[in-house]
Amino acid sequence: MSLQERVMTEMKAAMRAKDAGKLEALRAIKSGILLAQTESSSKDGLTEEEELKLLQKLVKQRRDSAAIYREQGREDLAQPEIEQAEVISIFLPEQMTAEEIEEKVDEIIAETGASGMKDMGKVMGRASQELAGKADGKTISVIVKKKLS
Repeated sequence: MSLQERVMTEMKAAMRAKDAGKLEALRAIKSGILLAQTESSSKDGLTEEEELKLLQKLVKQRRDSAAIYREQGREDLAQPEIEQAEVISIFLPEQMTAEEIEEKVDEIIAETGASGMKDMGKVMGRASQELAGKADGKTISVIVKKKLS
C-alpha cells in the first residue's frame, strides 16, 4: 500500500472519529504528496525515498514551529504543532537511538578514514545517505562533529 493510500485510509478513520487534530496533519501530508507529484516529472508518483524526505520535512516544519511558539510563550499554538508532528511521524520508519547513530557514524569514519573536521563533508554525505529516514540530520551532524573534533 502506497503512502497516499495509507494516508487516505487514516483520513477516513479520523473523519469518522471526529479527530480534528489528526485530520489536519493527514491533510497536510496529502497536500504535500500532491504538491510533490505535480512538481515531479515522473508519472508513476513519488519514490519511497521522496516520500520519506517529504514526511521528514513536514515533521521538521511542525517541530520548528512549535519551538518558535514556545519561545514566544504561546503554548496554546505549540501543542497542536507537536501533536501534528507525532501523527506524521507514524508514517516514518522507526527512528534510531543516539547510541545506534554513534555506532553507525563510527563505522563510516573508519571506512572513509576521516581524521578531522576537514573530512566532515565526506562523513556527513555517507551518514545522511545511509541513515535517511531513520535519523534526523541535525542529530547526525552533532554526533559527527563530536566524533571528528
